[in-house]
Amino acid sequence: MTIQGLLYITLMFALVLGLAFPLGRYMAAIFEGRVRFLAPLENGFYKLAGVDPARAMKWQDYAIALILLSVIHFFLLYAILRLQYYLPYNPQHIAGMSPRLAFQTAASFTTNTNWQSYYPESQISNGAQMLGLAVHMFVSAAAGIAAAAAVMRAFTGGGLKSIGNFYVDLTRTTLYLLLPIVLVAATLLVIAGSPQLFAGAAFATAHTLDAGSQTIAMGPVAFQEAIKELGTNGGGWFNANSGHPFENPNAWTNLLENWLLLIIGFALPIAFGFMVKEKSQGRALMAAMAIILALGCVGTYAAEAAGNPLHIAAGVAAQGGNWEGKEVRFGIPASTTFNVSATGTSTGAVDSFTDSYTPLGGAIPLFLMQLGEIAPGGVGSGFYTVIVFALLSVFVAGLMVGRTPEYLGKKVQAKEIKLAMLSVLILTVFILAGAGFSLCTVSGVGSLENAGPHGLSEMLYGWTSATENNGSAFAGLTADTPLLDYGLGAAMLFGRFAFMIPVLAIAGSLAAKPKLPESAGTFPTNGPLFIGLLVGVIVILGGLQYLPADTLGPLAEHYLLYAGKTF
Repeated sequence: MTIQGLLYITLMFALVLGLAFPLGRYMAAIFEGRVRFLAPLENGFYKLAGVDPARAMKWQDYAIALILLSVIHFFLLYAILRLQYYLPYNPQHIAGMSPRLAFQTAASFTTNTNWQSYYPESQISNGAQMLGLAVHMFVSAAAGIAAAAAVMRAFTGGGLKSIGNFYVDLTRTTLYLLLPIVLVAATLLVIAGSPQLFAGAAFATAHTLDAGSQTIAMGPVAFQEAIKELGTNGGGWFNANSGHPFENPNAWTNLLENWLLLIIGFALPIAFGFMVKEKSQGRALMAAMAIILALGCVGTYAAEAAGNPLHIAAGVAAQGGNWEGKEVRFGIPASTTFNVSATGTSTGAVDSFTDSYTPLGGAIPLFLMQLGEIAPGGVGSGFYTVIVFALLSVFVAGLMVGRTPEYLGKKVQAKEIKLAMLSVLILTVFILAGAGFSLCTVSGVGSLENAGPHGLSEMLYGWTSATENNGSAFAGLTADTPLLDYGLGAAMLFGRFAFMIPVLAIAGSLAAKPKLPESAGTFPTNGPLFIGLLVGVIVILGGLQYLPADTLGPLAEHYLLYAGKTF
């Protein structure tokens, strides 16, 4: 590692954490209805959709509205992908997707996963990118943030009968938060060199060094790139994703995109602090997220900067670290920071390829996803996941002192703990069972590019990424097969809603409870002791259940690499 590399990581954290405070304050104002500078437009949407913005929703109504919207958008996107040949803005004359690939892709973008088992340049039209994928990037991100806002309201008072109105939260999040930032970011990307073109200029011709030519697909890339990162989506316009120079032209845009994919996740706990009128509570949650992400960034950078031990032993590439799969434009520190940020959130975007990382360098992004992606997690989903772990943390603390656990004046009882553990454990079963079953089938083993522990890592990473709604891959897994198209698609839907619904149920239960004043026996949840406990609970309850599988995958590969064996 170098001082410059560590300074880059420090700069990224300073930009994100510093600006998370004003953005968090602004987001709290949005959730509380104090930001209405587009009120005529907002009210027009309500009238057009037949929505009563004054309607108070119980958690069941909120969950039903969210799921119904997701179902409708799933089928709309499925239809767009199947019929894209007949739809506008298809200068490449790309045929419709197969039923199974369309199913997986529709599930992917509906759930904020954005897993791509297709080659965007040759399998999806400009119209499907704009009218299908980009729209879902806004809607899925706004739905996650809306769910987070609903959870926040559960702690704002006692005896509450409502956790808000889903349609209002969705609309205001899109209008006042996502769209303004995306427009600014897209403009900056266009200035830096990202294309924002339509059907009339859909291709560029590049003349290669061997006197040949290469045709490069183009389109309205910059706008989709901005919401791809800000909404922790990750679905790239190009197959190379954020490693492509049209998506990510230079080191400055790489820094901007890294900032975009982290900023809302870190701002949400700050917004929570403002909403519950205890800013230190939000800072404590943000600190736990930042500690885990910082350790991941430094650890992955150290693993990649150390290089391949076989090369070092042979006297080859002893300087500079492991450059395989990385962009020279960005370097190792920026590349590893981006990929760790993408897996600490639910962003499938990458600017280097994890499949080419050293075993330990690839293990850390995998482990971050297995923690539940709470560092800082997907927009909305990361926040309500860390709230689940906060409830489990106060429960553990209560067991230690023999007192009924409380969090922000709300008694945490058996119902909430059962729902919290259901949320945590049910995804683990799906990930491990899915990966294990796939490796027992001819189709699953045939999808692997590598054998041995690296092949296990590829499959485990794929099922973890899908179930945790991340969308990144080891890049060695061929996922466009019947088994993985339908299996991973189901995992994405399961991972989104099997976790979100119990969390909304927890919010409804806590909202209805009285808000108790602090007493001498109240465990403080805004100081270093709680932050340390929270990080420990996340690692133990969230991560160690995957340790046996990780030991057989990246950890085994690490020791075998030192023994001279590669896969």
